[in-house]
Order: sequence, then structure tokens, then C-alpha cells
Amino acid sequence: MFNAILVDKGEGGYVASLAAVEDARLPEGDVTVRITYSTVNYKDGLLMTGRIPLISHFPMVPGIDFAGTVEASDHPDWKPGDAVLVNGYGLGERHWGGLAQRARVKGDWLVPLPAAFTPRQAMAVGTAGYAAMLCVMTLERHGIEPADGDILVTGASGGVGSIAIALLSGLGYRVVAATGRPQEADYLKALGAAELIDRATLASPGEPMQAERWAGAIDTAGSHTLVNVAAQVRYGGAIAATGLAQGLDLPATVLPFILRNLALYGVDSVNAPMALRREAWSRLARDLDAARLESMVREIRLSEVIGMAPEILAGRVRGRLVVDVGN
Repeated sequence: MFNAILVDKGEGGYVASLAAVEDARLPEGDVTVRITYSTVNYKDGLLMTGRIPLISHFPMVPGIDFAGTVEASDHPDWKPGDAVLVNGYGLGERHWGGLAQRARVKGDWLVPLPAAFTPRQAMAVGTAGYAAMLCVMTLERHGIEPADGDILVTGASGGVGSIAIALLSGLGYRVVAATGRPQEADYLKALGAAELIDRATLASPGEPMQAERWAGAIDTAGSHTLVNVAAQVRYGGAIAATGLAQGLDLPATVLPFILRNLALYGVDSVNAPMALRREAWSRLARDLDAARLESMVREIRLSEVIGMAPEILAGRVRGRLVVDVGN
């Protein structure tokens, strides 16, 4: 038996509960992992509440990432005792995820835990930090360098935004943080933000072409925020978009893309190829300051997870929620 969060579908919608689960109910897979740490991400909030109906079958264990130790393996790359992590691949949507004390997954999904990280630190990074690193790498591949000018990060106090700020500032970029939580100014500046702007200035419909301000941007909001960011990026710049906190829509025109030679990159963390995943985790181990990472972390028990789902969707969670699944 092991403890897990289970999401089922009742008459009133999705219902999440903490339950004891028999090992025999674990899904198919060639590697069984004893999970030590997981996280609560924005997407986990969506999965547990049914805000967007992403779950393919019930009951489902949510949790889009986890770190732990291999207990049993029929996969040639893994043996008992190996320290591993995983994120994406439909965990929590199509396959039982990480908000549990045990998981069974495909060995092809696993990444070796970087030597620089403990399991707790790896989940402090989690999918949010991995997505942030993919965004940074996207801007780098576009050719944006620190000398080119300011980089805007939206959703700055969330998981992706917080780690993006820490990574970019550590690499020498001047980072401007867009946030609706001015009380987090000291936190964001400690992560490396040089300047803060009110997210409200981006959240409403705006002109299709606005004053050029940013060499590039990382956006976690979508909707009008992303449209306004695009209207403000300088000629030849780029946006790495990886979120939908404001909405799925994109009420934009083609003008900034044509007239300013702007690039909009979608950044996917779920199905990225393994070579890119390993590169991102290697870069995180090298480029992310451990002290800054720890400053983002709030650790909770598995029994506290369900109550945090509406909090993270409402934008009331700062940084990273790390779950000690043993408690």
C-alpha cells in the first residue's frame, strides 16, 4: 500500500482525495519508483479542480513531475537504487503522476538525477524550472545576448517566472519582472529582477504596435498579456511563450511580427525530446544558484496538497511548492 492523491469524477465535477492505494493498481510501465519529492504546479491545480478537463480516465493520480529512487526495473537503462526524475509525458493526465509515494512509468521517460541536485532540489526546480530553462535556451538560440537589452518575464512571482528571473540574471541579462503582487518586490529583486512593472499594464487590450521596450520576453500568461508583450518587443526580438495563466486566447494582429521581424516561440515541456531534456537539466545544474532556488521553496506534506490547488490557480502561491510525499 502507498498514499496518493486520487482525482475522481463526481456529480458535481472533479473530486480529489488522499487515499491508501494498493500496489496492484499501479499502471503499466517497466520501472517502479519510490517517490521522495514531488511538486504542485499550476497545471496540477487545473488537474485537481477540473478547471480545464484534461484528465483522460479516472481515478487519476495528479502530479506532473517527481523525483525518487528506482525500486524495480525491466528497462536496460535503469536498476534498483538509481536516482531519477521525470516530468511531462502526460503524467497526471493520461498516466498516474507524482503526487503519490510510488509510481510506475516507462523507463524511456526518466532522466538521471543531476549530481548537483538532491531530490528535494530537483523538485524545487521541477517542471516549472525545466520549462524556464527551455525558455532561456530558446532566447539564446534566437541570438539574444545580455548586451541586447532588457528581458521581460511575466508571471514573475510564479514558479516559471521566479526561476526564469534567477537564471537570466545569473547569466548576465537585465530582467524586468511583471507582477500583480507588489508586496513581492523584495523577493523578486533578491532573485535578480532589476525592475518591476505592474502586470495590469499588460492585461487589457492595447494597440497592436507600441513603444519598443524589450530585447526578448518569457511569457506565462497568454491572452492580452502576450499580445501586449509582442507589441513592445524590439525589432528582431523574440518571445518564449509557455503558459496560459490569463487565458488560451491570442487576440493579436500580425503587425509586430511583420513590421518588427518578431519571433514567437511556443515552448513545450511535456513532449520535448530526451536530448533537449537532458541538456536543460544539465544547464539547470550549472546555471541555477542554489541559494536563490532555496529562497523560492515552500515545503508541504502530501495531506496539504489538495488545499493548495485553488491557491495556485488564484495566483496566491509564490515560487515553488515542494511536496514531501512521505508526510
